Amino acid sequence: MKLNTLKPAEGAKHAKRRVGRGIGSGIGKTAGRGHKGQKSRAGGFHKVGFEGGQMPLQRRLPKRGFFSRSREFVAEVRLNELQAVQGNEVSLASLKAAGVVPSLALRAKVILSGKIEKSVKLLDVSATKGARAAIEAAGGSVADAA
Repeated sequence: MKLNTLKPAEGAKHAKRRVGRGIGSGIGKTAGRGHKGQKSRAGGFHKVGFEGGQMPLQRRLPKRGFFSRSREFVAEVRLNELQAVQGNEVSLASLKAAGVVPSLALRAKVILSGKIEKSVKLLDVSATKGARAAIEAAGGSVADAA
């Protein structure tokens, strides 16, 4: 291979389209912009969602719900997932080590879903009212997370 013989692949390069250069070019006169109107003018543009002064769709529809910004930092843990943790003391670090919660999690909360057979002690992990009752019924305890 020689540097002086390199050239782009066949058909990779093509001339820029020169619009508005006479009737013979096929794209003369209006240059593909049609007749009149805002989009035919130089500098004629509008914001995304603009409907010519009519109330835009995104403003006509009612607002609904919200997106929680802390969602990815608070992990939900099911009761049956507590079985995966080694030992009987469950903390955020032990949940991360067992792969139950993602490493980004800053807090964890146990929810009433599934069953728990072993006795566990929750440290710095909160629990719902139903999950707390299920853990205590299995002989475990929940330390109140501040």
